[in-house]
Amino acid sequence: MAVRLDLLPVLLLLASAASNVYSCPPSDRAALLSFKAALHEPYLGIFNSWSGYDCCHNWYGVSCDSETYRVADINLRGESEDPIFERSKRTGYMTGTISPAICSLERLSSLTIADWKGITGEIPSCITALPFLRILDVIGNRLSGEIPASIGRLSRLTVLNVADNLITGEIPRSLTNLSSLMHLDLRNNQIRGPLPRDFGRLRMLSRALLSKNMISGTIPESMTTIYRLADIDLSLNSISGQIPASLGRMPVLSTLNLDSNKLWGSIPATLINSAVSNLNLSKNWFDGPIPDVFGQRSYFTVLDLSHNNLRGPIPKTIAGAAFIGHLDLSHNHLCGQIPAGPPFDHLEASSFAYNDCLCGRPLKAC
Repeated sequence: MAVRLDLLPVLLLLASAASNVYSCPPSDRAALLSFKAALHEPYLGIFNSWSGYDCCHNWYGVSCDSETYRVADINLRGESEDPIFERSKRTGYMTGTISPAICSLERLSSLTIADWKGITGEIPSCITALPFLRILDVIGNRLSGEIPASIGRLSRLTVLNVADNLITGEIPRSLTNLSSLMHLDLRNNQIRGPLPRDFGRLRMLSRALLSKNMISGTIPESMTTIYRLADIDLSLNSISGQIPASLGRMPVLSTLNLDSNKLWGSIPATLINSAVSNLNLSKNWFDGPIPDVFGQRSYFTVLDLSHNNLRGPIPKTIAGAAFIGHLDLSHNHLCGQIPAGPPFDHLEASSFAYNDCLCGRPLKAC
């Protein structure tokens, strides 16, 4: 069918207008280009696709909302199975900083800039003004400075991951305002100070990973009231005081890693008969006997009580545990005969070494 030549300019104008409707707005494109300008990625060329006017299509790591065509997700991972990494046969390396221009992306829902190893500077404080942000994942860089003080403004945030950086300062007070937070990962930084006393306000939290920092103070009792909390890792800090007995009454807690702290007192009996299957209390100052309350609820893939000041015999009820995979009672002051039968029949001498007077297999005879 022939097209009237006098209508051709109108049709071209309509086509151009339709194209603009279904592409990202110029403000979002400008923000992305400013963000890119502050970064340098020399090996993979991940930013080579960031050209042209439509940042919603074929810009690597960028996704837009299907209705508003505003930028919704930035997903840039330095360790990925994406073909761009397989072709280069290397992981990513990127330097530079995270530009505050990112805060102009008003509909941003997910920001992942992970495992690039060389990105420095601070997390832009203006990021807390992004009302739709659900995921903030900047693991595996060299970011410094503090977690933004107003982080609690991000009411939709479900994932906060700043692990493996150089973050300093204390955990912001406002963090416990994150009522939607499910995953908190602050591992391997230089964060100091106490855990917030109102930690229990994080009602949706399922994982609290805060190991290898300089966190001090005690374990907040309020943490034990978080019903969904399944994984707690506070290892390699300077946490002191006693373990709240209520930790052992948490309904879905399966991993409790408290090794390499300054905790003292007796081990709560509630932890021995609980939902916890991975329990590491090593390298603390616990004393007294090992609670003699093992039973069918005692199911441990890992039970590590080594490097403490525990005394007395190995409890006879331990033979009644449902399962114990890895057991380490070394470097204590335990005494007496090692019980026979499972789980002791598959353990090596190293599990019992450096105690005062333990005897029996796999150690020397009594």
